[in-house]
Amino acid sequence: MEISFKGKRALVTGGSRGIGRAISVALAKGGAETIALGSSQTHLDSLKAEVPDIKTCTVDLSDWDATRSAIEGLGNIDLLVNNAGVSRLGSFIDVKPEDFDFIMNVNVKAVINVSQVVVKGMLATGKGGAIVNVSSLASTLALKEHTNYCASKGALDMMTKVMALELGPTIRVNSVNPTVTMTDMGRYAWSDPKKCQPVLDRIPLGRFVEIEEVVNAVLFLLSDKASMLNGVQLPVDGGLHTN
Repeated sequence: MEISFKGKRALVTGGSRGIGRAISVALAKGGAETIALGSSQTHLDSLKAEVPDIKTCTVDLSDWDATRSAIEGLGNIDLLVNNAGVSRLGSFIDVKPEDFDFIMNVNVKAVINVSQVVVKGMLATGKGGAIVNVSSLASTLALKEHTNYCASKGALDMMTKVMALELGPTIRVNSVNPTVTMTDMGRYAWSDPKKCQPVLDRIPLGRFVEIEEVVNAVLFLLSDKASMLNGVQLPVDGGLHTN
């Protein structure tokens, strides 16, 4: 199945590292005029050196006004991937308000902010578009020391459904929900064999997710091949959600 994004403009938040970087590269290779948004100029410069055609935008997504201004300056967007995400681990009893706010500001609030600006442009052009929110299986699967993260992804999944309901029929909104993915953040959170083995034992395919597998799911949902998919939470988890 060949997927082409020629003639499309795409924006990827958290687009300079991990899953987001791979999505940015794949969209550019698929013909999209791609903009990678990130908070680190160093990582964005590295991406630009790898794929010169990719445009970059540096902004702190936790800053509502600065983010809004930056997105408004990018012009109309056809494809949006809300990929940026953060995590801070700790037991429920030790949850601190500053950690909760830090995670919610990026994982939830920034998605609202970025999407509002992009959606207004999509509606103004009359062409519509497609949005994919990068969520997690943590939205439905309780994980120790992940109170804030699980809560943020649960909120993101429900927001995806509401966006799909309100923005159809011209804009499709879906999420991908991978289990542990082998990014820097994934290794940080799941490096302890005692912690990861019980989860691996529950995955029928017996392994965690590779970045490319998440990227392929995102590209499919953004494409016209998924024209009847709206409000979907697509698990990329080797079957973990089945048990």
